[in-house]
Amino acid sequence: MFKKTIIISIALLLLLILGIPAAINWFSPARISQSGTQVSLYLHRENRVVNIPLEEYLVGVVAAEMPAAFPMEALKAQAVAARTYVLKRMGPGELSNPVHPGAVACDDPRHFQAWISAQEMKKRWGTLGYYEYYLKISSAVKATGGEVITYQGSLIDPVYHSSCGGAGTENAVDVWRFDIPYLKAVACPYDADPEPERTVFIGAGDVLKALRLEKEAVPVSTGGYKLPEIEIIEKTQTGRPKTLKVNGENISASTFRDYLGLRSTNFKLTEENGGLKVETLGYGHAVGMCQYGAKGMALKGKDYREIIRHYYTGADIIKQ
Repeated sequence: MFKKTIIISIALLLLLILGIPAAINWFSPARISQSGTQVSLYLHRENRVVNIPLEEYLVGVVAAEMPAAFPMEALKAQAVAARTYVLKRMGPGELSNPVHPGAVACDDPRHFQAWISAQEMKKRWGTLGYYEYYLKISSAVKATGGEVITYQGSLIDPVYHSSCGGAGTENAVDVWRFDIPYLKAVACPYDADPEPERTVFIGAGDVLKALRLEKEAVPVSTGGYKLPEIEIIEKTQTGRPKTLKVNGENISASTFRDYLGLRSTNFKLTEENGGLKVETLGYGHAVGMCQYGAKGMALKGKDYREIIRHYYTGADIIKQ
């Protein structure tokens, strides 16, 4: 594998030095098949809307949402999920993004799917890495051209996350209160996240501020403030926190995670040195496809269809 990488790098370097236009053009975005479907995309940094061919848009999404070094079958699964995600939101009655009028999509993962341009890819990967990874990702998009995920004939909402930490995925109803038949908890024994566990310490004052409890702050004699009373009162089917009681008020684990900026809802809380020690497992909301789990399945020889059907219960893959 190492020799292969060196050979590819040398070949690309020679092409760049010799300046063979036809060869370089073969790797360029123009080579991606365009079905005619355009995606209206709001670019946050530029504060403008651009129209991009669907397949070109998908390359930018896969490049932003999943490490390009992941196995091809995992990238294909991500491409199909990303295609389904945007096409569902381009359906009847969903032609406008409520956050960004005039655009269906945006490049901010807090609102939509992440997306990066070819220029950003070059910054992240370097010139040689760009041509190698662009070709790899565009190949994943082309190989799955037109394929989408459906459930009982309708496009699904193919949510995904980085890592479940090997604890398995969650039922959508336990995280967002909506019972969605294809977003059920499934085992994820092959999660390949190299660093699933993280520990952070948050001071009492920062906890109060994050939870919007400054008015309830109680000073302590040693300086600072008393940590609010926090108790996990309900857990999900997989054992993750579901509901917490904070100073007598119930709050969902998902909201608690967002307020404190935690990596996942699979957390353990311990009062320590007047603050809060938080140990998390995994990264993301844990609903739908686990990206590191998809990587692990691909490494075990599973193809992208098997990966998709594993994470989206009862779903079908069709070509439009």
